Amino acid sequence: MTTNENGKYTGKVAFVTGAANGIGRATALAFAREGANVVVADVSEQGNQETAHMIEELGGRAIAVKCNVTQAEDVKAALSKTIETFGRLDFAFNNAGVEQKNTATAEIEEEEWDRIVDIDLRGVFLCMKYEIPLLLKQGGGAIVNTSSGAGVIGIKGGAAYTAAKHGVIGLTKSAALDYASQNIRVNAVAPGYIDTPMMDRFTGGTAEGRKQVISEEPVGRMGQPEEIANAVVWLCSDAAAFIIGHALVVDGGQTVQ
Repeated sequence: MTTNENGKYTGKVAFVTGAANGIGRATALAFAREGANVVVADVSEQGNQETAHMIEELGGRAIAVKCNVTQAEDVKAALSKTIETFGRLDFAFNNAGVEQKNTATAEIEEEEWDRIVDIDLRGVFLCMKYEIPLLLKQGGGAIVNTSSGAGVIGIKGGAAYTAAKHGVIGLTKSAALDYASQNIRVNAVAPGYIDTPMMDRFTGGTAEGRKQVISEEPVGRMGQPEEIANAVVWLCSDAAAFIIGHALVVDGGQTVQ
């Protein structure tokens, strides 16, 4: 996992889930700008294709693969397509996730709990389960998993999401220890309130909802997807070579206590 003197990832391959919009799209584009070939994976075929086209417009190489991260066969097929097309895997950003509607703990339906945990936590596990053997064959690489500010503090009305995102950090730490000696670095990024389609759903898409969210950010604004993308690309770089099992909080001070 060596970048050239200009910091480019020329010849490297990045696999990004949840790449159809928001943080995933911004990160796929950021990898492409650094010269990486990018595999964009998402359940949304249209959004996926749009992201791949945006990369190609930048002069990069990309393929779009439909992938439901809760289905092992989908994950394996997407990674097989990665190797078939580009011959290697260097970086993985396991970002696919969903939000939870604000609901008190005892009012959460069991099916909703299962849905949130299945996508936001089990999906990360499945991706790592099938990415890691490919990275081992390659001689190493870097994985970044998406947690959340909800992965480091409690969120009222968000028990399922909070539990899943805390779980992502625990999973990241354990996996990091399992493979650190084999040149695979596993870390997590924990975004705060980021201005994405998911946030539009969370706020109800209203000015009042957005104002409420912004009021919780000490910097007085929501973050931009590109600000998370920059953190992910950096965590995959040689500049972060001594960072193992860390959850990098990027949240404008929201969770500072």
